[in-house]
Amino acid sequence: MPDQDFDPDDNFANGFEPGMELDDEAGTEALLWQLLLLINPGDEETALRQFAACRDALAEDEDADPAWLLKDAIDWTSGFYIDAADTASLIDAVNELVSRWNLRIDWGVEDPTDEDFLAATDVPALMATAYDRLREYDYTLWTWNTGDDAHAGWIASRRDDEAMQAIAHALGIELRAASDAF
Repeated sequence: MPDQDFDPDDNFANGFEPGMELDDEAGTEALLWQLLLLINPGDEETALRQFAACRDALAEDEDADPAWLLKDAIDWTSGFYIDAADTASLIDAVNELVSRWNLRIDWGVEDPTDEDFLAATDVPALMATAYDRLREYDYTLWTWNTGDDAHAGWIASRRDDEAMQAIAHALGIELRAASDAF
């Protein structure tokens, strides 16, 4: 395997090969930037705006948890954070996120806002459905451990699955595919 040095300007272009590990010297800002690029595929302008918010928050508290910095910077634009029992908000959030790519999620019912449907399901089941539908379009729905009574996550291109796991791990974010929600 080639010996590649970390270069924050290359946006990890060709930097993640199977089995390749993330540079241990990469700082929090560089890792946040790379993660924002992954959850905003093809939209560097949004990633830049969110990165500025993360940098401002880091300047105020350099010991801030990266997951919570991201949560605040990306909420309802590139990610979601919802109450553990709020099935309607999950559907709304995921529908909003996938609209960036002109996609629609088939929730398995004619009307996913129907009160009977929402009462008969739960957030993990809906996340598993969204995960399965997004894989059909080569995207992955991710969820991270909030440590409280909530669910949070984001969507990235399926081709970036290894990079997503490596970057999240380096940031100390406990992340898994939404097919196996926390």
